[in-house]
Amino acid sequence: MSDSQPELDIRWPIGLLFAAMGVLVATYGALVSGDAHLRPLGTNLNLWWGLVMVLFGVGMILSAYRASRKQ
Repeated sequence: MSDSQPELDIRWPIGLLFAAMGVLVATYGALVSGDAHLRPLGTNLNLWWGLVMVLFGVGMILSAYRASRKQ
């Protein structure tokens, strides 16, 4: 590629994907938390893993943002 075109950092789309999917999974987990068959071991897995996905996505986005500011 030429120097005039910036390259897309792969962390942007990965971060956005994980953040969006995490919001969907966490919202689903929060809305259907009363169903007993969706709570193995007494933990709402959809809610917690949704939050983990959101945190990972935000971390990737922040990492990509910091890298773009350095250049």
